[in-house]
Amino acid sequence: MKQPLIILTGPTAVGKTKMSIALAKAVGGEIISADSMQVYRQMDIGSAKIRPEEMDGIRHHLIDVLDPDEAFHVVRFQEMAKAAMDQIYGRHKIPILTGGTGFYIQAVLYDIDFTENGGDSAYRRELEGLARENGPEFLHRMLAQV
Repeated sequence: MKQPLIILTGPTAVGKTKMSIALAKAVGGEIISADSMQVYRQMDIGSAKIRPEEMDGIRHHLIDVLDPDEAFHVVRFQEMAKAAMDQIYGRHKIPILTGGTGFYIQAVLYDIDFTENGGDSAYRRELEGLARENGPEFLHRMLAQV
């Protein structure tokens, strides 16, 4: 039997935060942020991140859990979200996956398996080296040419 999971998604500034808190209170839920930027500490301004005083006693997950220099991608989100869901289910609560990063939500909702296409990070390392040596503008020019 599948466990309940509520998805609340949409673009920035449409009221997801307020709705997710009301929903969590109504169903006995906890909120998992499905946002690619709110996971980072010190990235409050451009991300419309909820402030602790706005949480209204509702537990939030995946907010302010990584430093800005830590890698975050869909696979890591999927792992962290599933771990949060297990914790929430363990407390007999309902997870409410809330945010505007649709690919992240799909990765959890459809349990996408990313392991079949093992990543090759050699090209990434090469590009990072070019950026260190020549500056980010160099990479931007390369991208513009492509």
